[in-house]
Amino acid sequence: MQIEAIGLGKRFGRDWIFRELTHTFASGTATALLGPNGAGKSTLLQVLAAYTLPSAGELRFTLQGRPVPADEVARHLGLCAPYLELIEELTLAELVQFHTRFRPLRAGLSHAQLIELMQLPHARHKLVRDFSSGMKQRVKLALALYAAAPLLLLDEPTTNLDRAGIAWYHEHVAATTPGRLVLVSSNVEEEYAFCQARLHVTDFAPRR
Repeated sequence: MQIEAIGLGKRFGRDWIFRELTHTFASGTATALLGPNGAGKSTLLQVLAAYTLPSAGELRFTLQGRPVPADEVARHLGLCAPYLELIEELTLAELVQFHTRFRPLRAGLSHAQLIELMQLPHARHKLVRDFSSGMKQRVKLALALYAAAPLLLLDEPTTNLDRAGIAWYHEHVAATTPGRLVLVSSNVEEEYAFCQARLHVTDFAPRR
């Protein structure tokens, strides 16, 4: 997957969050979207995911040299973000089964194996609403990292993780990101240290 942003801008009301952003996010690379809290990192990530429309400019998505319409980008996307909620009325096993109807897993990976990779086999029949915040974050990450999707977007990926959870994140990012287009929205260096490129959202903030 490749994303080409041309003169991209987003505003709410009269206030521009970013504008005139021109950049190509190439397949097989990882880019960190950086900036202080409130700079617009998550907003930019949502625009690049085609979850929300830009206010200005153009986005072009291509996969294996073929254009991808914006309304089909979600089919090729693995996303972990604080604003995405899990269905807490389901058990973990039920959640994985439901989620993978829409986001298939990487080839050769079973539901049971994914739960093992989460290190949560003891909780497979437990309701998600009874999980700790760290367990929920690990579930979110695993569903995104192990989706059969060429585009991976991670927004504040170590939120609610303890040191063991952060080590788990590093291990599974290393195992799943090669060959994909990866974007990480963060202001915590250990979340994006693996990224080869950096893009500072404040570089595209409107001048006052």
